[in-house]
Amino acid sequence: MLHALSLPLDDLQPHLDRKLNARELERVTALIDERIRTRKPAAYLTHEAWLGEHRFYVDERVIVPRSYIAELLRDELAPWVSDPNRVRRALDLCTGSGCLAILLALTFRHARVDGADISCDALAVAQHNVAGYALQRRVALVASDLYSGLQKRRYDLIVSNPPYVTSAAMRRLPREYRQEPRLALAGGRDGLEIVRRVIEDAPAHLNPGGILVVEVGHNRHRVERVYPRIPFIWAETSGGDDCVLLITREALLDAFAEQSRRARRGAPSPPQGTSHSTARASVATGGSRRRTARASGG
Repeated sequence: MLHALSLPLDDLQPHLDRKLNARELERVTALIDERIRTRKPAAYLTHEAWLGEHRFYVDERVIVPRSYIAELLRDELAPWVSDPNRVRRALDLCTGSGCLAILLALTFRHARVDGADISCDALAVAQHNVAGYALQRRVALVASDLYSGLQKRRYDLIVSNPPYVTSAAMRRLPREYRQEPRLALAGGRDGLEIVRRVIEDAPAHLNPGGILVVEVGHNRHRVERVYPRIPFIWAETSGGDDCVLLITREALLDAFAEQSRRARRGAPSPPQGTSHSTARASVATGGSRRRTARASGG
């Protein structure tokens, strides 16, 4: 209703007693009728989605923005990024609408940001959003199957909200979700088909001291079963402490080196589900009450 009436989405109170004329009522009911009839997410009907105070254009070519990583960027990824000014190169892997690439550029003012996606349709939407924020000089969009199109580029920070929905969950999705691009949702049998590639290939694209941030849904238990010896940090978000992992380049390299040494010695793997020194951390996302709009149906 607020969108149809061109009213502020975060300031309803002054308008509660407003009487709608016939044309306004027609605009409102047309949107509501289409939502009911098509079951399209509201963001596709209004062509806008919000992450906090930031608006992004969306349509059926991209998943509706709803990343928990956006919450962490409000605090500049503190305490893990101690000096935001030292982030000079950043990557948003699986950028979709470009929302996280744009938030990276707005958060780290001295950084040049790459937004990579395998979908040319998604990159067209991302380009529209980058232009809307006048960030063409600092945000570059790259057609890439994960890291493959990035050549030897290295970054101080990599963030990724990759597909992580399990095959079983994909079959149970409501109609709203099924209207989003399957490519942006489906993560294989255990939901980690793409997540594994993001994690395992990250060290080759991180600078010394660089940080990887990956959203995995509520798949923490699956990630820790696959990588029981990697000391992931699990950030506290509004979704809990099982959605977003953080890890440094050095911690990944040490864990992979130890894994190789054990493999050469023929040592047995640790029991499934056992996580050695998995760090926990929390981020204060409260501060000021900001509106984080989740997608309709998401």
